[in-house]
Amino acid sequence: MHTAPPPAPTSAGPSPTRPVDEAALEESLATPSPALVADLAGLDGDLLVLGAGGKMGPSLCRLARRALDAAGRTDLAVIAVSRWSDPRAAAALADDGVRTVPFDLMEGDPAELPDAGNVVFMVGAKFGSANDPTTAWAVNAALPDRIARRYRDARIAAFSTGNVYPLVSVLDAGSAEGDPTAPVGEYAMSCLGRERVFAHHARRAGTPLSLIRLNYAVDLRYGVLADIASAVHSGAPVSLATGHVNVVWQGYANEVALRSLTRAAAEPFTVNVTGPETASVRRLAHRFAAEFGTIAHLEGEESGTGLLSDATLCHAEFGYPSVPLATLVAWQAGWLRDGLPLSGKPTKFDVRDGRF
Repeated sequence: MHTAPPPAPTSAGPSPTRPVDEAALEESLATPSPALVADLAGLDGDLLVLGAGGKMGPSLCRLARRALDAAGRTDLAVIAVSRWSDPRAAAALADDGVRTVPFDLMEGDPAELPDAGNVVFMVGAKFGSANDPTTAWAVNAALPDRIARRYRDARIAAFSTGNVYPLVSVLDAGSAEGDPTAPVGEYAMSCLGRERVFAHHARRAGTPLSLIRLNYAVDLRYGVLADIASAVHSGAPVSLATGHVNVVWQGYANEVALRSLTRAAAEPFTVNVTGPETASVRRLAHRFAAEFGTIAHLEGEESGTGLLSDATLCHAEFGYPSVPLATLVAWQAGWLRDGLPLSGKPTKFDVRDGRF
């Protein structure tokens, strides 16, 4: 592993201790930093989270609720919208003070959604997009048009992806926000479509907008580190087709998304969200092998390019992640050693042709 930028002078919050079970993991993900509390203290209107039932949504909702409570903003509601195919997830959020709303965003009328002054858009379709591109475009690009019209008077933070960038040299710092986009594959193209649709409405209606280009969040139950560590732990081969990656602690990514609401503007505030390191997959595999007392089995050779993002703007604006890469590696190894659960949803980070 090598670090692109210099060490961070500050971080987004105190570094938590290693989570020893799912309850402790959720606690870590839902603990707000003082900076988040300060930013959310100034929100005007309730916070609506669309697509709250996904991998990142529940922890973002809990984080927002705790930050608002810490700021003394108990007058503001956090409203989590999803189909809630798992009612237990909705019940758990309700127990934490989050209002849950069952709603099919693709079939329902957005006019029936609750009013809110702040919206976090987390809806997306990725896996299966190569075989069903029309659904990817409907979810990733058409739905944002309806949401932008419904919430034209709100602040909107919309999750996007680093996949909108091309593969770049691993010797560079990665793609920056002002660099040209060049999405590969239906998923990446439809995600750029999402950005363009939201940006169109922001400029037309003056809707404050932030766009979050995220590269590989880690929450121990899933993520690039879980994919690599699981392979090493089980003795399966690790592909080096994509030899270098960016990852970031999910708690930090959620914080940035929420804090970006206060930076949203009609000329969209676009920010790459990931860690400061360009991490070598080969070295990560060997690190996990050392943790497990085994051998890493590697396949292929590294390419000279990768899907890499330069998050200098993010770190300057929001501080560096409170959980650095070396800590995430140790946490991930401990999670697997303890036999704790994984989501069973691989990232497919090694896919290079955009076919997910």
